[in-house]
Amino acid sequence: MANSSKFAYFGTPYVARDTLAFLCEQGFVPAVVITGPDAPRGRGLVLTPPETKTWALERGIPVLTPPKIDPAAIEAIENYGCEYGIVVAYGKILPQALIDIFPKGLINVHYSLLPKYRGASPVESALLAGEAVTGVALQKLALELDAGDILAMEEVAVASDETTKELRPRLIKAGARLLAGTLPRYLAGELIGTPQDHTLATRARKIPKTEGELDLGAPMETNWRKYRAFAESPGTYFFTKKDGMRMRIKITKASFKDGAFAVERVIPEGKREMAYGDFLKGLG
Repeated sequence: MANSSKFAYFGTPYVARDTLAFLCEQGFVPAVVITGPDAPRGRGLVLTPPETKTWALERGIPVLTPPKIDPAAIEAIENYGCEYGIVVAYGKILPQALIDIFPKGLINVHYSLLPKYRGASPVESALLAGEAVTGVALQKLALELDAGDILAMEEVAVASDETTKELRPRLIKAGARLLAGTLPRYLAGELIGTPQDHTLATRARKIPKTEGELDLGAPMETNWRKYRAFAESPGTYFFTKKDGMRMRIKITKASFKDGAFAVERVIPEGKREMAYGDFLKGLG
């Protein structure tokens, strides 16, 4: 069953790469991979290919990197004759004209229990809300963002000290397993999607870099949730003054004990990582 239907795979960052790697191990190898174009990265702004593109090319899988999904891109994808598509963190809204070229539709892996946390930051939003349980949903892609019929869902417990750095990889694995286990039934026509209750939908907006700034005088639970949610990106930081100059302090390690948010390790602007206590001594 795994190799009986040709499919296209849409995905750009490591989230998509890791899911694709698992699918290929299970015998689901795409006819083509569609990723975002190469983009500048790092301090040197070196033009760098997406992780999914690199992984696919190393294994001889054809890759397309259209800057936008226009008629030319749709025609190029359609030429591969795929019956269905899989979408994991592709990063672009897919138009109806693209959805319509797949007889069996597009399946999207989303990292929340839909209709909760539709949008760009479902993992971060769950941590910001202090959720003890989140999960993964497989939805049949529709034009409206994350509003398609649900094909399968799986709950994932969230540890009280877990950050995005630990939670996201677990969700990626859960989503990949769920997808590989669901596809045979879906392709056989045995699985009918369940419409979402749109009245229960919540939004997970894109996180701007400025969201990482903490006010150490704010409620401690609020700062702890932000630290956990933004541990991967954009990171958390605060500002202080030294010798009359404003200094940005990045937090690299923190904890929450007895209701108190405790900063443990930091990187002061222009310096190396150090214990927070040593930094405070230097201020004195």
